[in-house]
Amino acid sequence: MEPVDALTEIATLLERERASKYRSKAFRSAAAAIDGLSGAELGDRLRTAHIPGVGDTSRTVILQSLEGRVPDYLAELRARYAVTESTLRTQLRGDLHAHTDWSDGTAGIEAMIDAAASLGHEYQAITDHSPRLRVARGLTAERLAAQLDVIERMQTPIRVLRGIEVDILEDGTLDQTDEMLARLDVVVGSVHSKLRSSREEMTRRMVRAIGSGRMHVLGHVTGRLVTGERGTRPPSELDARAVFAACAQHGVAVEINSRPERADPPDDLIAVALEEGCLFAIDSDAHAPGQVSLLDHGAARAEACAVPAQRIVTTWPLARLEAWLARD
Repeated sequence: MEPVDALTEIATLLERERASKYRSKAFRSAAAAIDGLSGAELGDRLRTAHIPGVGDTSRTVILQSLEGRVPDYLAELRARYAVTESTLRTQLRGDLHAHTDWSDGTAGIEAMIDAAASLGHEYQAITDHSPRLRVARGLTAERLAAQLDVIERMQTPIRVLRGIEVDILEDGTLDQTDEMLARLDVVVGSVHSKLRSSREEMTRRMVRAIGSGRMHVLGHVTGRLVTGERGTRPPSELDARAVFAACAQHGVAVEINSRPERADPPDDLIAVALEEGCLFAIDSDAHAPGQVSLLDHGAARAEACAVPAQRIVTTWPLARLEAWLARD
């Protein structure tokens, strides 16, 4: 296989499994360093000199690729991270929640769009954080406006939806100006602070945000963490029936977050959302190109919970989705 393709696939698989971002970046850097070199030229360079950006493991991957075989390391990763795709996964057309290096993602907008396109998606939303989340370099109104200008000038293979993951503040307001929110195609509203608030406070906070008329998706509902390098975190306490009733009333989709460390909302709350008549969005919450493919985790959970495909907005044709986003 082509050395650049092998290095890129390795980086993608490492990102998917949330390995150290430095490991995945090393393989992407190596791919960039050799891009454009012919096989003969690349082989000569590797045998006679060091190529900046190419380490020992990357060098082995390149040499094995030039031999006309799948590199050992890539074969190992493919076997380790093999995915069985659910029927529902094949019906997903895109993703309404992903981050770039404008906030706390590891890659640029173009790389995230290319990753979505490589999976056959019709669209990808770019939803970087809002300003209150400083640890994630959340976007001020000025930086968000600059990002929208960049997206407007881009030539992309699929539809790019301009969006934000906006913080739901303690009083239930949204952490971005109404003017900027009105310019966006999709608004994911999520709670990131004071997750241990009382049941009454959290419910009131979320219901007010849902009723604002600005949100399209309620992100990672409970904020829980069930595994991963950040440790575990219990779900926030809330009146799920009241929150989901508000979602159904205002046409806000409940996110089934595909990150394995979140698995949010829990299965029992998905059942409550179904009973309340909610729509759903299966989203990756990707922070790197390889994580866009995490949608298969969310799809498998939705399928196991018997969520009908027609109630999942990310299965809809793009024209129908855009009409819903525009509240037509």
